[in-house]
Amino acid sequence: MAPAAPTPVLDASGPPGLPLFGHLFAFGRDPLAFFVRLRDEYGDFARWSLGPYRSLLVSRPEDIAEFLGAVEDTFEVIDISWTLKQLVGDSVLRSRGAEWRRKRSLVQPVVRPRQVRAYAATMVECASAQADGWHDGQRIDVQAEMADLTQRIVVRTLFGGDLGDDGRALGAAMAVAQREMRAELRGVGLFLPGWVPTVRRRRVRAAVAVIDAEVHRLIDSRLNGGAGSGHGDDLLSRLLASRDTEGRPLSPKEVRDEAVTLWAAGHETTSTALTWSWYLLSRSPEAFARLTEELDLVLDGRPPAYEDYERLVRTRHTLKEAMRLYPPVWTVPARARAGATLGGAPVPAGTTVWCSPWSAHRDPRWFPDPTAFRPERWDDDAPHAVPEHAWFPFGGGQRACLGARFALVEAALLLATLAQRFRLAVDPGEPVPRPGIILQPTEPLHATLRAR
Repeated sequence: MAPAAPTPVLDASGPPGLPLFGHLFAFGRDPLAFFVRLRDEYGDFARWSLGPYRSLLVSRPEDIAEFLGAVEDTFEVIDISWTLKQLVGDSVLRSRGAEWRRKRSLVQPVVRPRQVRAYAATMVECASAQADGWHDGQRIDVQAEMADLTQRIVVRTLFGGDLGDDGRALGAAMAVAQREMRAELRGVGLFLPGWVPTVRRRRVRAAVAVIDAEVHRLIDSRLNGGAGSGHGDDLLSRLLASRDTEGRPLSPKEVRDEAVTLWAAGHETTSTALTWSWYLLSRSPEAFARLTEELDLVLDGRPPAYEDYERLVRTRHTLKEAMRLYPPVWTVPARARAGATLGGAPVPAGTTVWCSPWSAHRDPRWFPDPTAFRPERWDDDAPHAVPEHAWFPFGGGQRACLGARFALVEAALLLATLAQRFRLAVDPGEPVPRPGIILQPTEPLHATLRAR
């Protein structure tokens, strides 16, 4: 289908809302269905309100690209979560303007492709160890297994080794913070001032205190050259060694914020993408057969390596299709500044503009039979070309995810390593996605391992 003609933003329509609350309850009940409804019933620009805040959902790829490209210029990132602020501090994820540009220039070299290459062997080694502990007929919680695997990888690549009990305490604290963040995004806690004490916020503060204590201990160890100070090849050491154009390093607090951001983003996003991939492959024996045929042909029984990433086309397309159907990051909001425009029309200053990978990735205009799992739709000779920014699980523009390459390579190598040896027969039933910061299954996803 041809793209719809642009609609002036100021003329955008939307559903009627409640006084004061707007569409908060409809959004809170099921934000994924709410965004799809806005897209289908009100077009490429849909007006709505989150509580008292005026909002606009953008659904057309050209307008999404324009919006994402204008963040930092005429749109600014917003704090939508008190818990996220406590967790990542003033990292590159939340910084703005000159401070954001400075931090981005310091963090970006840490996750460049050549650095990702250096960590590929660790990824495969951890995945092989995970598979060594599996056996035919074993029952597993898929999300828990993938989370355990990616957490071990991020701890080794970020901190330089297995932290033992400290690592488990860190993982438990991170799980608490992420759970409370999901709850915050679905209720009135989203609008409470930061000074209001609640039971949930006390739990968050306690969890962040555990994270702070351990990360600062590791930073102090690096700075003082003590035990566990690393060899300069882990991400934490690289952050400490970074210098801006004026030769200034990141402060210990800034290193803490960036390290926790890399940890949170690199761990849960990849594990979630793998969880959804296993579910979809279990429901499509043909897709799994094509995947393993490629693994047998390309790898011939050996473990994958970084150099295999580009050759594992079907593996990459499987993950790409899984992230289309279940994008780990399901929405991207930013607030319009004075002078902001979209589609050639002005956007009132203060409007929160949203674009949603969930609703865009399932738009039948760009993806025929949008709910079907078809990795082949990404083949070079696929009959339907996908417009740029109809698929954007890592955002776009200047603020695109810095760790996208790390995540894509990691997910492909882990899937390849595990699928060489096992098929996961996921229990019957259709899991319901739970939209927090990351889009995860509402209930545990159980599977039986079948050795290949």
